[in-house]
Amino acid sequence: MKTAIIVQARMTSTRLPGKVLKTVLGKSLLEFQIERLRRVRLADQIIIATTTNETDQPIVDLCKRLQVSYWRGSEDDVLARYYEAAKEFKADLIVRVTSDCPLIDPEVIDRHIRYYQDHQSEFDYVSNVHCRTYPRGMDTEVFSFRVLSEAYENAVDCSEREHVTPYLYRNPEFYRIGDLAYDSDQSHHRWTVDTPEDFELISRILETIYPTNPQFTLRDVLELLELHPEWSAINAHIEQKKA
Repeated sequence: MKTAIIVQARMTSTRLPGKVLKTVLGKSLLEFQIERLRRVRLADQIIIATTTNETDQPIVDLCKRLQVSYWRGSEDDVLARYYEAAKEFKADLIVRVTSDCPLIDPEVIDRHIRYYQDHQSEFDYVSNVHCRTYPRGMDTEVFSFRVLSEAYENAVDCSEREHVTPYLYRNPEFYRIGDLAYDSDQSHHRWTVDTPEDFELISRILETIYPTNPQFTLRDVLELLELHPEWSAINAHIEQKKA
């Protein structure tokens, strides 16, 4: 079973254009994320799923420089982009993450992959995004190519095409949904990058922790924010865009 992490990435985000290539310590956010994804032990490949837009050529250039696989597809039909990428690279198991999560913890992803592997007879889709206890920015979804193909063939609603997995969890009569929880409820933390305030917080975290601990974990970030509780107020007022 080939496991691929597929990361959707584009330059034309509405609230913070070009966010994935914004730099901290001379390195883009997407490069930080790729570096962390390469530490996922149970994944075989990383695929950056970007668009055919010319504006996304810098993402392709980064992939080439870092020798990371990429796929270019529709900007709006992200479900089709995921399906095509998975089919092209012959992925059996897909891990979905988004490029606005540069702090994502490889151990969190490994935990989700292992849980899916150990419970395939019970669940078709496993994630931490519906019953939230992990900080936002650790979002991980795991599902098979089979169910991705079914979603690709059957989803018609625009939101189901744009956000990849809603077709699965909106049809619990067909798909068995599994939720993973963190040790404690840390869902009030927002470590995703969608606004200038988000970028400011992530920049502070990376500038403080990365130089001395480049392989930092989720727990390391929580401990850092315990030392600087005022940092979380930087983006506490930001509302997540609705899927």
